[in-house]
Amino acid sequence: MGRISYLLDSNILSEPARLKPNERVLQRFADHDGAYATAAVVWHEMVYGCELLPTSKRKSQLHSYLAMLVANGLVVLPFDQAAAEGYAKERARLQQQGKTCAYADGEIAAIAISRQLTLVTRNTQDFQHFQNLVLQNWFE
Repeated sequence: MGRISYLLDSNILSEPARLKPNERVLQRFADHDGAYATAAVVWHEMVYGCELLPTSKRKSQLHSYLAMLVANGLVVLPFDQAAAEGYAKERARLQQQGKTCAYADGEIAAIAISRQLTLVTRNTQDFQHFQNLVLQNWFE
Protein backbone atom coordinates (compact mmCIF):
# COMPACT_ATOMS: atom_id res chain seq x y z
CA MET A 1 0.00 0.00 0.00
CA GLY A 2 1.20 3.49 -0.83
CA ARG A 3 1.25 6.51 1.40
CA ILE A 4 -2.12 7.58 2.72
CA SER A 5 -2.97 11.06 1.48
CA TYR A 6 -6.75 11.25 1.86
CA LEU A 7 -9.22 10.89 4.73
CA LEU A 8 -12.67 9.96 3.45
CA ASP A 9 -15.85 11.31 5.03
CA SER A 10 -18.92 9.07 5.16
CA ASN A 11 -20.61 10.71 2.16
CA ILE A 12 -17.61 9.69 0.03
CA LEU A 13 -16.90 6.29 1.58
CA SER A 14 -20.53 5.25 1.16
CA GLU A 15 -20.84 6.37 -2.48
CA PRO A 16 -19.68 3.08 -4.10
CA ALA A 17 -22.42 1.25 -2.17
CA ARG A 18 -25.18 3.41 -3.63
CA LEU A 19 -27.54 1.84 -6.16
CA LYS A 20 -26.34 4.36 -8.80
CA PRO A 21 -22.93 5.60 -7.63
CA ASN A 22 -21.42 8.76 -9.06
CA GLU A 23 -18.96 7.82 -11.83
CA ARG A 24 -16.58 10.67 -10.97
CA VAL A 25 -16.31 9.43 -7.37
CA LEU A 26 -15.75 5.83 -8.50
CA GLN A 27 -12.96 7.03 -10.79
CA ARG A 28 -11.32 8.91 -7.92
CA PHE A 29 -11.44 5.73 -5.80
CA ALA A 30 -9.66 3.89 -8.61
CA ASP A 31 -7.14 6.71 -9.15
CA HIS A 32 -6.24 6.87 -5.45
CA ASP A 33 -6.49 3.17 -4.54
CA GLY A 34 -4.45 2.52 -1.40
CA ALA A 35 -3.93 6.23 -0.74
CA TYR A 36 -7.00 6.75 1.44
CA ALA A 37 -8.20 5.93 4.91
CA THR A 38 -11.20 6.87 6.99
CA ALA A 39 -11.71 8.04 10.55
CA ALA A 40 -13.07 5.89 13.37
CA VAL A 41 -15.86 8.47 13.68
CA VAL A 42 -16.82 7.88 10.03
CA TRP A 43 -16.62 4.11 10.45
CA HIS A 44 -19.01 4.44 13.40
CA GLU A 45 -21.43 6.45 11.23
CA MET A 46 -21.31 3.81 8.50
CA VAL A 47 -21.87 0.83 10.79
CA TYR A 48 -24.50 2.66 12.83
CA GLY A 49 -26.45 3.65 9.73
CA CYS A 50 -26.36 0.08 8.48
CA GLU A 51 -27.49 -1.32 11.83
CA LEU A 52 -30.50 1.00 11.89
CA LEU A 53 -31.86 -0.47 8.66
CA PRO A 54 -34.54 -3.12 8.87
CA THR A 55 -33.52 -6.62 7.81
CA SER A 56 -33.50 -6.41 4.03
CA LYS A 57 -31.50 -7.07 0.88
CA ARG A 58 -30.14 -3.51 1.13
CA LYS A 59 -28.91 -4.06 4.69
CA SER A 60 -27.17 -7.28 3.58
CA GLN A 61 -25.56 -5.44 0.64
CA LEU A 62 -24.27 -2.70 2.96
CA HIS A 63 -22.90 -5.24 5.45
CA SER A 64 -21.11 -6.93 2.54
CA TYR A 65 -19.70 -3.59 1.37
CA LEU A 66 -18.35 -2.81 4.85
CA ALA A 67 -16.85 -6.31 5.12
CA MET A 68 -15.22 -5.86 1.70
CA LEU A 69 -13.65 -2.57 2.82
CA VAL A 70 -12.16 -4.31 5.86
CA ALA A 71 -11.00 -7.31 3.81
CA ASN A 72 -9.30 -4.95 1.35
CA GLY A 73 -7.37 -3.30 4.17
CA LEU A 74 -9.19 -0.01 4.64
CA VAL A 75 -7.28 1.87 7.33
CA VAL A 76 -9.49 3.32 10.07
CA LEU A 77 -7.65 6.07 11.93
CA PRO A 78 -8.40 6.73 15.61
CA PHE A 79 -9.20 10.01 17.30
CA ASP A 80 -5.94 10.05 19.24
CA GLN A 81 -4.18 12.46 21.59
CA ALA A 82 -2.73 14.64 18.81
CA ALA A 83 -6.13 14.98 17.16
CA ALA A 84 -7.82 15.64 20.52
CA GLU A 85 -5.40 18.44 21.41
CA GLY A 86 -5.64 19.97 17.95
CA TYR A 87 -9.41 19.86 18.04
CA ALA A 88 -9.54 21.41 21.51
CA LYS A 89 -7.48 24.38 20.32
CA GLU A 90 -9.42 24.76 17.08
CA ARG A 91 -12.77 24.42 18.86
CA ALA A 92 -11.78 27.15 21.31
CA ARG A 93 -10.65 29.40 18.45
CA LEU A 94 -13.91 28.87 16.59
CA GLN A 95 -16.01 29.42 19.72
CA GLN A 96 -14.26 32.73 20.32
CA GLN A 97 -15.38 33.71 16.81
CA GLY A 98 -18.94 32.63 17.58
CA LYS A 99 -18.73 29.60 15.28
CA THR A 100 -19.67 26.06 16.11
CA CYS A 101 -19.52 22.80 14.19
CA ALA A 102 -20.93 19.34 14.67
CA TYR A 103 -18.74 17.54 17.19
CA ALA A 104 -18.18 14.54 14.91
CA ASP A 105 -17.12 16.86 12.06
CA GLY A 106 -14.57 18.44 14.38
CA GLU A 107 -13.12 15.04 15.24
CA ILE A 108 -12.90 14.11 11.56
CA ALA A 109 -11.23 17.42 10.69
CA ALA A 110 -8.79 17.07 13.59
CA ILE A 111 -7.72 13.58 12.46
CA ALA A 112 -7.08 14.92 8.95
CA ILE A 113 -5.16 17.96 10.20
CA SER A 114 -3.05 16.05 12.75
CA ARG A 115 -2.01 13.52 10.09
CA GLN A 116 -1.63 16.07 7.28
CA LEU A 117 -4.29 14.39 5.13
CA THR A 118 -6.67 15.93 2.63
CA LEU A 119 -10.24 15.54 3.88
CA VAL A 120 -12.49 14.31 1.08
CA THR A 121 -16.15 15.21 1.62
CA ARG A 122 -19.16 16.24 -0.35
CA ASN A 123 -20.03 18.72 2.43
CA THR A 124 -17.03 21.02 2.24
CA GLN A 125 -19.07 23.87 3.79
CA ASP A 126 -19.29 21.89 7.05
CA PHE A 127 -15.51 22.09 7.37
CA GLN A 128 -14.71 25.49 5.84
CA HIS A 129 -13.83 27.26 9.10
CA PHE A 130 -11.07 24.86 10.19
CA GLN A 131 -7.55 26.23 9.87
CA ASN A 132 -4.89 24.15 8.13
CA LEU A 133 -7.46 21.74 6.69
CA VAL A 134 -7.16 20.81 3.03
CA LEU A 135 -10.50 19.83 1.48
CA GLN A 136 -11.52 18.05 -1.71
CA ASN A 137 -14.89 17.08 -3.10
CA TRP A 138 -14.61 14.03 -5.37
CA PHE A 139 -18.03 14.83 -6.84
CA GLU A 140 -16.56 17.92 -8.55
